[in-house]
Amino acid sequence: MSEIVANPKPFGEWERKIAMRYLRAKKENGGVTLISTISFFGILLAVAVLIIVMSVMNGFRTELLNRVLGVNGHVFVDTRGLTPPMVDNFVRDAGKITGVKSLTRLTQGQVLAVGNAGATRGAMVQGTERGDLMKLDMVSKNVIGGSLNNYGKGEYGGDEIAIGSGLASDLNLLQGDYINLVSPSGAVTAFGAAPVSKEYKVGAIFDVGMSEYDNSLIYMPLEQAQLFFGREGVVEMVEARLDNPDNTEPVMAQFSKLLPNTIITDWRQHSESLVSALGVERAVMRLILMMLVVIAALNIISGLVMLVKNKGRDIAVLRTIGASQGAIMRIFLMIGASIGVLGTIFGVVAGTLFCLNIHTIQKIVEMVFGPVFPSEVYFLKQIPAHVEWSEVVIVASFSLIMSVLVTLPPAWRAARLDPVEALRYE
Repeated sequence: MSEIVANPKPFGEWERKIAMRYLRAKKENGGVTLISTISFFGILLAVAVLIIVMSVMNGFRTELLNRVLGVNGHVFVDTRGLTPPMVDNFVRDAGKITGVKSLTRLTQGQVLAVGNAGATRGAMVQGTERGDLMKLDMVSKNVIGGSLNNYGKGEYGGDEIAIGSGLASDLNLLQGDYINLVSPSGAVTAFGAAPVSKEYKVGAIFDVGMSEYDNSLIYMPLEQAQLFFGREGVVEMVEARLDNPDNTEPVMAQFSKLLPNTIITDWRQHSESLVSALGVERAVMRLILMMLVVIAALNIISGLVMLVKNKGRDIAVLRTIGASQGAIMRIFLMIGASIGVLGTIFGVVAGTLFCLNIHTIQKIVEMVFGPVFPSEVYFLKQIPAHVEWSEVVIVASFSLIMSVLVTLPPAWRAARLDPVEALRYE
């Protein structure tokens, strides 16, 4: 026995058996099972919460940006100072640039929308051609009422428009009803811009799943919008959609060569506050929740300190029969690390399963407590969760590292225990 103890292999079978025996020991035998259990569940919950919160944050960012980029373009060119032939030439030349997927001519304007029973609401009219709207999958593939079959057909594009589901609900409108649009700036007269009012038929009702657009957006044929706002032949903006939305700078540089004195922006600048807020919130939330993991891991110290105190006689005996300080340190290091490893593994599993079933959990909670995720506040109709496995690896690695680090002080204290002092009063 003394030979085995005197020359143990690092983290070998003998050391592992001692570590597991101490870890399972009950209180009456000098064990700290309760504290170990608390430490285990503390790390499990901390890791699970960190994964859940970061996945929800990633889900929010992904869903919001997907919907923003699904409705809006990636690069915006202000063409208000250009003549129609200049716009046509730019669209022709820009379409040949590598990375440009499509280009859309737009005319925009704010209106007061009047529906049934005198209901009113402010709205944004987006004048776009039929072909461009049909290519916009976020809208054309999410029509929940009517259809886009007659959109853009008829004189000056016809009088059928597409409106968001939230706007239709607020104005008590169904497909086939008529909506009255009032623009403060219509045709220019000798006395200035005269307000204009006109009725349009609701040909389609779309639902993109983002209340900011569903509650305020109206699509109108481009020619009809130009006529309605008194801007016949004028294209205010050209939107470019790219193969890679993150690769806007090279495309913007190429656009600047085609139109040197034109304002050109990208989606980050248009949604700067949203992108910045999501980035800052994500970083701060990760830091705060990592501190939660640290606090949970610190519970391991309490358990090991008590275990070292309770097992002082056993440590002295082991040292007396030949166990080295390194062996004693490794034994207690494995005890603390095993708690951290098991807590991390179960935390990762629990957090991942929660995220993968978050929509079902949300429905169950709302059945008991009512709505907990109002779309008017959060812009989305359900809690999004996007598990990034790289994030999970970072969380698990951080938890494991902290579990080992907090184990070092009590393990070092156990290794430095003097056998003579420990056995003096035995």
